[in-house]
Amino acid sequence: MSLQISSTNKHGSSEYQRTLRLDPERPQKVLYVQGTTLKANLGRSAPPNSAFFSVKCTPNVQYSIAPPSLATSHLYPNSLDGKTMLLITMSRASEHENDSKLSVRYYGQDKEVLSTAILHLTALEISLDVDADRDGVVERNNPNKGSWKWGPNGHGAILLVNCDSERRYFKKLDTEVDYISKLSDLRDMSEMVLRTRGPAKLPPGYKLTMHISQGHAENVRVYRPRRHSYGNLLSGVSGDFTRVLTSQVLSGEVPYLGGVAEMSFYVEGLAFPDKDFDGHVCINLSLLEPICDVRKSFGLPETPIFTDSVMFRVAPWIMTPNTLRPVEVFVCSTSDNFGFLKGMKNLVANSGYKLNICHEYMNRGDRWMQDELEFGYIEAPHHRFPVVLDSPRDGQLSDFPYDELLGPDFGYVTKVALRKDVSSLDSFGNLEVSPPVTVNGKEYPLGRIIIGVAFPTASKGRNMTQVVQDFLWAQKVQEPIALFSDWLVVGHVDEFMTFVPAPDRKGFRLLLASPDAGYKLFRGLKNKGHGQAKLFEGRGDQKPVTVDDILQNEAFQAENNYVQSCIDWNRDVLKRELGLDDGDIIDLPILFKLEEDVDHESRAVAFYPDMVNMIVLGKNLGIPKPFGPKVNGRCALEAEMCSLMEGLGLNCTFIDDFASYHRLLGEVHCGSNVRREAFDFKWWELDM
Repeated sequence: MSLQISSTNKHGSSEYQRTLRLDPERPQKVLYVQGTTLKANLGRSAPPNSAFFSVKCTPNVQYSIAPPSLATSHLYPNSLDGKTMLLITMSRASEHENDSKLSVRYYGQDKEVLSTAILHLTALEISLDVDADRDGVVERNNPNKGSWKWGPNGHGAILLVNCDSERRYFKKLDTEVDYISKLSDLRDMSEMVLRTRGPAKLPPGYKLTMHISQGHAENVRVYRPRRHSYGNLLSGVSGDFTRVLTSQVLSGEVPYLGGVAEMSFYVEGLAFPDKDFDGHVCINLSLLEPICDVRKSFGLPETPIFTDSVMFRVAPWIMTPNTLRPVEVFVCSTSDNFGFLKGMKNLVANSGYKLNICHEYMNRGDRWMQDELEFGYIEAPHHRFPVVLDSPRDGQLSDFPYDELLGPDFGYVTKVALRKDVSSLDSFGNLEVSPPVTVNGKEYPLGRIIIGVAFPTASKGRNMTQVVQDFLWAQKVQEPIALFSDWLVVGHVDEFMTFVPAPDRKGFRLLLASPDAGYKLFRGLKNKGHGQAKLFEGRGDQKPVTVDDILQNEAFQAENNYVQSCIDWNRDVLKRELGLDDGDIIDLPILFKLEEDVDHESRAVAFYPDMVNMIVLGKNLGIPKPFGPKVNGRCALEAEMCSLMEGLGLNCTFIDDFASYHRLLGEVHCGSNVRREAFDFKWWELDM
């Protein structure tokens, strides 16, 4: 998809034509901009009774006549009519003001001279430049700088939201302060360069202005460094930069440095794409001309005679799937999760990654690390950094993402919703992303976001709040899929699905909770004489249940048939939206039970620890210990899980989360979070 702005400048050609009125009564001083064409109607400017004309110019000036006629000169007058147009260009920038000249001489019927219009010309090169070819360097005068196009052969500059904080203490989001405190903050911005070539100064009354529309100005700020006489940056504190454009300042004059000069500007993104912002920002530079002698302006405003425009697109927030390499793992420490924490420490250490523990003084008893936040990143050709998306659930962990994660090159974003609109579905166990897929020939190299909502035909039910959904859809590069998750008490998609890496097929498997697989496993145990084997055996906090008890309970079977139908609905959606075959899906033996929730609705929870709710660390899986029936001293559920995963080269570690998570309606995945490396694929190369 290509987005083109209405740019008045077509650099590298003479398509931009500026109308010029010739004045036979007095000489004119004219400022010409390289790459444009001055266009004068010779008939309109001619004195009465004019019948012929001729043109004379200095070597730096070129002209043509439209419609075409014989070559003209002061020696060979040509016929004049009301349609005769003079087109003027100049081949190079002027070294001095008024260093070039063109004259038009008008003749009567007998070729007597009636008058002469004289132009004293000054040529100026002006180019507002950005990294339109996306190689990390601001190139000169890219012809596509004023538009945006997706794809590997696309163009258009990229802007990061400056959502980190350069201040380690008394921190604030950099978007919340309107000054630059450290040079390191410039890395989070996009450079824009004004390049000029011409005389030492502009003629009196002329000025350069940078301007932006009100709608676009809400989403960016533009700074430029203050410079001393040698044009170098000073020490790099806030006083060394001045704001050029803000939401309150839509237009500002910028200096003309004279000679051959470059001036850098720094564009700061303030907002991510969202429902009311498509992510595109256009910035303009205009050369203004006084309408008359500046000493006799009569209060008249200047008029634009040239405008150059550039377009940016704000980089989207991108989620990372389980198939990307982990960087660090986050868990909470609480008064009752010592066993869980010990298991997580061993898993993370054996996997070779970093473990970050959020202690009680910060989590205040809120152990649901997955539900409070989601890790992602933003990227431009010149810079990339992680960005945490903070959930509107705002539990006791609500301060953790801002207070502990936000910092230099670690960004933060949140979406604020009315408390009445926030439900359990706004916790980010209900926000996942698939690995890269191809669906009916369409590639999703960054995967697709997955959220859970109410059933499409339900007249009531819980949904992820609209402000979060709007934000996710607006990022565009990971087109979301909505699944039905409201059938669960907690209502999160991570309760019935996850992705694990695989060495074959599409490079991953979709794991789905499956009551049918659970019943198949238990029937097999009974047929082999293990009907009296007990689930939860040895746990003092849970009454043991035999395999026979499960198989003989018809009401329980009916409940699981309902759950299976809900999961099958989602299975079909995922197959269709991710382009999956049955061979890409593995069913895990997990049973559920229905309970009445706070809304007095019957919804499902896992009957034993929900093995699909796992943490994926490369080839190592941290899986809730299911406490299933033991056969020959080994848990049959663990054995089945290992059999299914080891065929993919994955290692299973079972972590006891029963008392500290499962009984509170969560599991390993709910209580942990993983920051992962970014994709190698560049989002701007997507074919949209």
